[in-house]
Amino acid sequence: MTKKDIVMKVSNDTNLTQIDVKKIVQRTLDTILESLEKGETVELRNFGVFKVKGRKGRLGRNPRTGEEVQVPEKRVVVFKPGLVLKHRVK
Repeated sequence: MTKKDIVMKVSNDTNLTQIDVKKIVQRTLDTILESLEKGETVELRNFGVFKVKGRKGRLGRNPRTGEEVQVPEKRVVVFKPGLVLKHRVK
């Protein structure tokens, strides 16, 4: 499912125009992104939690040459599904 599919489904279910729904969906995603950029946790009840975690730097290996390379530390977004989401997907 793409963002366009979501917009069309919400538009059909709510009788709002696709343009209005697209603005709402995009603003929602932008707000989530802005919060994650600040390092904040985003909790959507019954859906799940998005948060930013730090990964430590480590020593890795180039699979082609076998040469050891330093992998720098980085921040990644993780998602933990909520209870309702877990049960509905099963």
